[in-house]
This record gives sequence, C-alpha cells and structure tokens, in this order.
Amino acid sequence: MSGPGGEDGWSGPGGLPGTVAHRRTGRRVEAAGPLDLSGTGRATAEAVRFLRECQGLGLGVSWRATGTPPYDPRLLHHLPPPVELPGEPGVLASWRAGHAHGTLYHRRGPDFVTVLDRRERGKAVRLTLDHPALHATFLRLLEPTPVAELDATGREALGLLTAERLVLAGGGWAVALPPRIRQWPVPCTAI
Repeated sequence: MSGPGGEDGWSGPGGLPGTVAHRRTGRRVEAAGPLDLSGTGRATAEAVRFLRECQGLGLGVSWRATGTPPYDPRLLHHLPPPVELPGEPGVLASWRAGHAHGTLYHRRGPDFVTVLDRRERGKAVRLTLDHPALHATFLRLLEPTPVAELDATGREALGLLTAERLVLAGGGWAVALPPRIRQWPVPCTAI
C-alpha cells in the first residue's frame, strides 16, 4: 500500500502521487478509499492529480467517488471512470461511454506546452500555451495549488486556463487536468 511519500509528495518508483493511498499491481492501481470529487478543496485537487498521473502512465484504475461534483463532470471524462459515483446514474454511464485514452493530454517543449483536447465527440482542439504567464501557471498547477498562493498574473492565467477547461478550480484549490502521456497503449494507433 502506498501512502504519503517523501518530501515531494511522490511515493514509490511508479511516479504516482503519494497523497492518495493506493495499491499497485503491475498495470493496475486500486485506490484504498473513495476519492473526493466534491470540488470543495485540496482533497478533490489531489484526487484529480492522482487519476491524471495514472492516466499518463497508462494504468488501469479501480476507484470509488464520493461527493457530488458541482462542476461539469464532463471535465473529467478523460480520466478513468470510477466504479461508483454518487448522484445520477446517467453521469457515470456517460463518463464510461465517453472515456478513451488520450482524449486530453499535454506535451512540453522549450517555453511552451501544447494541449490536445478531444473530450467532445467529433471536435479536436489543439492549444499552444506559450505566453509566459500561461505556461508558468499551467506547469505550477500540475501540483494541486491553493489559489491564494497565486499572484495577480497567476490568477488571471488561472481564469483563462479554467475557461479553456484545462484546469479544475474549486474550494480555493486548482489543479491542471491534461496528463502528460508517458505510456501509450499498444498499438497506439488504436486511439
């Protein structure tokens, strides 16, 4: 069982955040307890980061959700769907139907990040974050971050990234949504 890790919050050789207790067996991960999707603070931001990193490593995840999202749950459809989700059963069915590996991800270059967003069926959006404030804020938000710690420029960039549906912000915390895909399924052309 992995739990809170070292000083940087990462545990184990798998590169998964240590803030969510989990068990990893090969290419499968099981969260030890339900993950908070209520959007009311740090717990939601940490849950999203954990799922995002699992997605980036191409790991299958078994997890349960707690809390009813006050935000549009389609923001998370690029992440592995939970086994159970409180609220309307249609939301979970929609998540399962809409989930596919690689529907939202980012790639990094020198002083820029490109994002491919295909969460909406039949629509692909490619964004390049090359403005210094957008680039720096996006990279910072790969770690769950209290909004109060952002300066005025960072908060303005947060607003733009949230409007583009690249960041989940709520309860005074924000976290970037697109994973950096490190492990593609074989064959990757199946995506």
